Amino acid sequence: MPARITAAEFETEVLGAEVPVLADFYSDSCIPCKRMSPILSQLETEYAGKLKIVKINTNFESDLTEKYGVLAAPTLILFKNGEEVSRIRGAVKKDEIIKIL
Repeated sequence: MPARITAAEFETEVLGAEVPVLADFYSDSCIPCKRMSPILSQLETEYAGKLKIVKINTNFESDLTEKYGVLAAPTLILFKNGEEVSRIRGAVKKDEIIKIL
């Protein structure tokens, strides 16, 4: 299961990561977010060593949510070399996530 990170860990875990990072901006009360969780766990296993997946709770990390313009949960943002390269909003199928990877 992808690790939940805080704003304090974001720079190290996401921006400074040696592999691409898929950041899942989610909310505990969001039903579509809960539907995405098993898909993200599968991807984490399938892409082990090539991709890191982290979860960021929009309710507790409002500064990050605002900084990256996250207006709805779930929002998946793919970071490479510390830069945003792609974004998906809403619950999507696994194939749609794989396309941006």
